[in-house]
Amino acid sequence: MSRYRGPRLRIIRKLGVLPGFTTKITTRNFPPGQHGPSKASKKNATTDYGIRLQEKQKLRFNYGVSEKQLFLYVKEARKLRGATGTLILQLLEMRLENIVYRLGFAPTIPSARQFVSHGHIYVNGKKLNIPSFQCKPNDIISIRQNNQSIDFAKKYLEVSNFNNLPTHLELDKEKLIGKVKSIISREDVNLNINELLIVEFYSRK
Repeated sequence: MSRYRGPRLRIIRKLGVLPGFTTKITTRNFPPGQHGPSKASKKNATTDYGIRLQEKQKLRFNYGVSEKQLFLYVKEARKLRGATGTLILQLLEMRLENIVYRLGFAPTIPSARQFVSHGHIYVNGKKLNIPSFQCKPNDIISIRQNNQSIDFAKKYLEVSNFNNLPTHLELDKEKLIGKVKSIISREDVNLNINELLIVEFYSRK
């Protein structure tokens, strides 16, 4: 399945708050559907499979990965030592596009992906336009030194949501240079999700 291009409020009404997916906020506290809140609430009573599917979809939509990409991350996490669910989250969080978003250079992960793919981001002094690049500890993330890139990054650094920088990152706001200090911890993942249910969802694949 390709990346979602449709209405974003519909998705967050169905799955809940997804900070990396959109900055939009809905005033409707019931799932989407033409029959209104009474029918929607009955529809929300779902099966064990449905609950696991919903957690998996939260992950997919928040990080903007396709089903194939997510399955590859699950397979990679299984090969590594540690809790598979936590490793999946760490692999997704350490993608370059997500590091750019978490540093505050972009308002959402899709916006950060575009920022990276258009050549505005440098990693360790080299231009890198691959949003899925896996960042590592001690990587230096910087902005292309032109007015367009700098103005875009500064615009979103002023947003209050980015005042609380995750502990695995550090940022020089004056020079617009970020550094990856370590692999992100589970506590710093700003997504309300049960990763164990995702591991169970893929357990038969």
